[in-house]
Amino acid sequence: MPKMKSNRGAAKRFRRTGKGKLVRMRAYKSHILTKKKRKRKRRLRTRTLASEADARRVRRMLPGT
Repeated sequence: MPKMKSNRGAAKRFRRTGKGKLVRMRAYKSHILTKKKRKRKRRLRTRTLASEADARRVRRMLPGT
């Protein structure tokens, strides 16, 4: 049986933590940064856990990880 392929778009956007949860980067940090406050941009740099509803879908897209 051939190897299962992971969804490459999802593989670039999500990572697994040591306990197996999914981590994602926050949105709204790609452009028009001049009008956003420094504090907001600093918060957007941090990673956060993917919601449980999304995590179920993402796990199906990343079978090998």
